[in-house]
Amino acid sequence: MGEAPALQLEGVTKRYPGVVANKDVELTVVDSEIHAVVGENGAGKSTLMKIIYGMVRPDEGTIRIDGEQVSFRTPKEAIDAGIGMVHQHFMLADNLTVLENVILGSEPRSGVMIDFDSAAERIRHLGNAYGLRLDPDQKVESLSVGERQRVEIIKVLYRGARILILDEPTAVLVPQEVTDLFRSCLNLKGEGHTIIFISHKLDEVLAIADHITVMRDGQTVGTTTPSEVDARQLAEMMIGSELPSPETRESTVQEKVLLRVADLSLQSETGRSELDGIGFEVHAGEIVGVAGVDGNGQTQLVDSIIGLRPESTGEITLDGASLKDIPTRERREAGIGLIPEDRHRQGLLLPSPLWENAALGHQAKEPYANGIWIDKRGAREQTEEIVRRFDVMTPNVDVPAAALSGGNQQKLVVGREIMAGPVVLIAAQPTRGIDIGAQAAVWEELKTARAAGMGILLISADLDELIGLSDTIHVLFEGRFVARLDPAEITPEILGSYMTGAGEKKAS
Repeated sequence: MGEAPALQLEGVTKRYPGVVANKDVELTVVDSEIHAVVGENGAGKSTLMKIIYGMVRPDEGTIRIDGEQVSFRTPKEAIDAGIGMVHQHFMLADNLTVLENVILGSEPRSGVMIDFDSAAERIRHLGNAYGLRLDPDQKVESLSVGERQRVEIIKVLYRGARILILDEPTAVLVPQEVTDLFRSCLNLKGEGHTIIFISHKLDEVLAIADHITVMRDGQTVGTTTPSEVDARQLAEMMIGSELPSPETRESTVQEKVLLRVADLSLQSETGRSELDGIGFEVHAGEIVGVAGVDGNGQTQLVDSIIGLRPESTGEITLDGASLKDIPTRERREAGIGLIPEDRHRQGLLLPSPLWENAALGHQAKEPYANGIWIDKRGAREQTEEIVRRFDVMTPNVDVPAAALSGGNQQKLVVGREIMAGPVVLIAAQPTRGIDIGAQAAVWEELKTARAAGMGILLISADLDELIGLSDTIHVLFEGRFVARLDPAEITPEILGSYMTGAGEKKAS
């Protein structure tokens, strides 16, 4: 007999009231491999990873580590068994250093004192060994997204993890950062670590994985290898149809300018320039894309347009009317729609029912309001229409938003904003963290809105999405537009080079 698998699940089942999240799941991960797990939102991936990591206890089935049966009641027990998990949404304290984040909860002691020197030395050793180099003394708030991810990986390695679960690790990375991550994954694999790689990006899965397990409707439907399938076949295993594409080349751009931004600048409280001389136009029937590594001014740009950063200078006009000194609510009522970059923090009240969430930002207007009063009946009917039109999977509009999968939460937010009929829609990361089925649905709605004459400002970390949907793309780097590109003439690699400051073509 050969060696026992690093991780083996047999017949794992988890039930919640009214739903079976996992049903008889089978998963075998051999030692020192990169094993991808793919599937749509709601396919059961997250629940399964939580079971492996000790966050959730299964109702049935067995889990074995190196051939020995285990039963984790807490993540600490999983960590003690050599399992670490890097979550899609990083769990870091921005105001602490790299070192402080890494050792938090596992502080090394020298007597009664924390041994910071030995911790820093170990962090540097891990960084050098796996291509994850970081300055232990640097504040996390000053790190790029890719560097923050390195902190999370070092944090689990510091705790002795041999099996690493990476949940959507490339969701917010540019191609160059993805290359760096893959290099680190291969280094880890070469040193005997086992990686479970959760992703929606099938091309990346095919590039990095040794084996791929596909989940659908809470079950494992098969395990394959990159040499046996292509992206189209994987998509068919996941959703029963071919891989969707954002591609749209027919132009619907009209002469009418709906949003004009001129010489927009913004400084932080410390006097640092966050936006510098930003200028662009969004026409009716046009999607204007903004590309950039997270942290280069995207959030500040959105906040300035929507009125959350009124101290910005420059001119912003909507349909010919100046927005100077206009508060956020009135800007929204004048016709600015917003799909926020973080649906949990900015787009939804997770404990509240869907009909209340559908009214957010529009609660003073019909059909959500009747005079000064909330029109509960009107709000419920409008929400039911959003659910029908945007295929939001929910038993009713009274369930809390937290009960929906990420993809269905996003479709609710997209539906809420599009059905409000804005003049201009700001779509910030509209498909971040959702599966390819929900992603395709959002793409189609944006295309339909564009064809109907809506102006759309698309801010996205998905470069294929930007290139496929946009009529023109501006690249934002350190608060400035450094390039204006024709999507028909570029690749994700070319776009990524501009995003990291390597491009030469200046904005026109």
